[in-house]
Amino acid sequence: MPIPTDLYRPSLALLTDLYEITMAAAAWKSGIAGEEAVFTLSFRKNPFQGGFTIAAGLESVIDYVSRHRFDGSDLEYLGAQRDAHGQALFEPAFLDYLAKLELKIDVDAVPEGTAVFPWEPVLRVSGPVIPCMLLETPLLTLVNFQTLVATKAARVCLAAGGAPVLEFGARRAQGFDGALSASRAAYVGGCAATSNVLAGKMFGIPVKGTHAHSWVMLFDDEREAFQAYAKAMPGNCVLLVDTYDSLEGVEHAIETGRWLRQQGGELSGIRLDSGDLAWLSQEARRRLDAAGFQQTAILASNELDERIIESLREQGACIAVWGVGTRLVTGADDGALGGVYKLGAVRRGGGPWHHRVKLSEQPAKTSVPGVLQVRRYRRDGVHLADCIYDELIGLPGAVVIVDPVDHTRRREIPPGTPGEDLLQPIFRGGQLVYAPPELDAARRHTAAQLAGLHSGVKRFVNPHQYPAGLERNLFDLRTRLVLEARGLASS
Repeated sequence: MPIPTDLYRPSLALLTDLYEITMAAAAWKSGIAGEEAVFTLSFRKNPFQGGFTIAAGLESVIDYVSRHRFDGSDLEYLGAQRDAHGQALFEPAFLDYLAKLELKIDVDAVPEGTAVFPWEPVLRVSGPVIPCMLLETPLLTLVNFQTLVATKAARVCLAAGGAPVLEFGARRAQGFDGALSASRAAYVGGCAATSNVLAGKMFGIPVKGTHAHSWVMLFDDEREAFQAYAKAMPGNCVLLVDTYDSLEGVEHAIETGRWLRQQGGELSGIRLDSGDLAWLSQEARRRLDAAGFQQTAILASNELDERIIESLREQGACIAVWGVGTRLVTGADDGALGGVYKLGAVRRGGGPWHHRVKLSEQPAKTSVPGVLQVRRYRRDGVHLADCIYDELIGLPGAVVIVDPVDHTRRREIPPGTPGEDLLQPIFRGGQLVYAPPELDAARRHTAAQLAGLHSGVKRFVNPHQYPAGLERNLFDLRTRLVLEARGLASS
């Protein structure tokens, strides 16, 4: 079972935008609190101008939803809010309603580590309208960021070509929660370890680290600093060699390595953190090998990302381990995934579902109606195409997928093509029905998902567009609803 995190205190119910609570109050006041709704969390474009996205954050969602409640201090705070006339913003009876509110909802989601694409439902929430509305901001907070970082990590690991990538970003992350969430998501995306010790404890991620420049600067001589560190950490001796002069530091590390061998130890590695990493790593490798330290690894850091790593490898850099920090945990160059949470259908009194669609002058921002699911077609372990469909309509025998923005882009799926639905039941009526896999399993799932993608989808420059679109009947329904809404608007 996953390691309990206790990352979230018992009440984080106010981790939401005010409009979600005012809408809940209006729904309660209007007598529609018992109506049901279906919301879908999706995104409109892959981050980093890439060809894929890696879903992450589901276990954090489970933790949040399982613990959700308004405690006394939450209700006291809401009761103190005032409207423009100085009156209480929320009625006492509504606050009493919130005090007793239970999230008797259904949640479906794709497993962490799944490769997903624009427009696809990553997570679906259905049930009484008020709980569904209240979850919009927290779910987006938890899924958007971790998905962004997991995707960045997957790209960095692809660039590393199988060499270990260590996440070194805690000091540059957006707060301690950002640092912990990033460490977790980076591991899902493929990183081998983190420098964040708290993340290691909470999530069971391997922890790795070397020493800082300050360690060397504490001593009058770099040799003395290296030897003191080797004495203290003989089984984990990785020396940072660029405090003063990188190649001179390599020579001093070799001297320390010889001393370690006399004590029965071994120099595990050296780390380069500045300068021309391609040339320096080649020269360091030459010197280490000549001195008999062929097994000593060269680690590199210094504002790395997937494109820099790819370039360094093309230049023949002799780097065995990559330490990636700032640009990984902040999701550079994209500040956010851009996920959205949209209403797809409503129903009253257990009656039939009624589709809902949001219009926009920008076609990419027009929502997709329905109780959405995504079917992934594959053969021999290779992902062929994804079909987004409405469970209220179902899938026809002959499936045709249509690009949501460009209706001329279509793809027919031959009957009998093997496929599976990606959204899995997580909560039913507020009860958890899903056993989250170990984080290692999510990491392996990411690797398997990436292995199933065509290499063109995974390239960094002008990636191939993976075939993912709306099932034709859903596309036609969406088009009809848009035309009807625009006709009403113009009448």
